[in-house]
Amino acid sequence: MIRAVIFDFDGLILDTETSEYRTFAEIYEQYGAQLPMESWARVVGSSDSDFDPYDYLEKHVGRPLDRGDLESRRRERHLAYIEEEDILPGVREVLEQARELGWKVGLASSSTRSWVEGYLNKLGIRPHFQCLRTRDDVERTKPDPALYRLAAECLGVDPSEAVALEDSPNGALAAKRAGMRCIAVPNSVTKHFAFGDIDLRLDSLEELDLKAWADRVEKTATGK
Repeated sequence: MIRAVIFDFDGLILDTETSEYRTFAEIYEQYGAQLPMESWARVVGSSDSDFDPYDYLEKHVGRPLDRGDLESRRRERHLAYIEEEDILPGVREVLEQARELGWKVGLASSSTRSWVEGYLNKLGIRPHFQCLRTRDDVERTKPDPALYRLAAECLGVDPSEAVALEDSPNGALAAKRAGMRCIAVPNSVTKHFAFGDIDLRLDSLEELDLKAWADRVEKTATGK
């Protein structure tokens, strides 16, 4: 029986992923280069990726770059773009569905606690979450399952009793490795990526009816 829902943050609650890719792509364009989407896929949802976009760019231009200056200017634009974003469609509705079902609600993010909590407070939804687990709590972030395992432990449920809501293949893989079901809701960037073993894929959280989905899972599990 499902008793908890665990949200990702970046790209699922607030679309920070589009501006992250956009600002790196803008830098690449300045040097006559393109940022391959298949390479970027290794970064999304993880802070432990083996792909370094600045390494890749330096190899393209054939010389070292002032990474500190580039990153400072890129981050400034990234934050400015995010200021134009609002909470993604369906998030508030799914949070309300979870409350009505009596489910516990958590969050597992590869970003820092200050980043996540700051935006949750700004969006006015922080009180909905009984537990937050971020990269400050683990040695390895997604696709490692530690974040999801810790979130389930914090909520007092077995991973098999939780469903993760994810927008990236790295996040979905982390949830499945933790022993959870996973519903993928790709954003404008991650919709181009291939997802592996997931339980459901939606275009928007507006499409999600938690109770109906959980009822189907229960019927499948019991064979009734």
